[in-house]
Amino acid sequence: MAVEIERKFLVKSEAFKESSFQKNYIKQGFLNSDKERVVRVRIKDDKGFLTIKGASNTSGTTRFEWEKEIDKNEAKSLFNLCEKGIIEKYRYLVKIDNHTFEVDEFLGENNGLLIAEVELKNENENFKKPEWLGEEVTGIAKYYNSNLSKHPFISWTS
Repeated sequence: MAVEIERKFLVKSEAFKESSFQKNYIKQGFLNSDKERVVRVRIKDDKGFLTIKGASNTSGTTRFEWEKEIDKNEAKSLFNLCEKGIIEKYRYLVKIDNHTFEVDEFLGENNGLLIAEVELKNENENFKKPEWLGEEVTGIAKYYNSNLSKHPFISWTS
């Protein structure tokens, strides 16, 4: 069990790819996407995971997170129980000073959306912002993966 503290940003260019040190394919679905708790099943490359996340605090930066690795075939089976809307994306890891940014390049109905997250030790921790980092969207629900599965980027009007 852990508390996750992170900030989320739109990404304004693909320049992050030049300094990425890792790229993974991720497929995920939601067994429960209630705003008080999200239960997610994920396949990341050749591993399966089950994750439970609690509600965010008022700033949207902090919430409870529990994750357990599960058998990949079990994860595949759990997709049959997921709510409508499966998320597929590539995740790039980019190290900037003492922080690692996770940049998600969404596929399918969320194609064209690029979001970066950075995990912090506390809500007020300073970090260097790379030139490709855009507008902050921390705490804006429409950018949560659980919402993107129901209301994909392709359906947004602006």
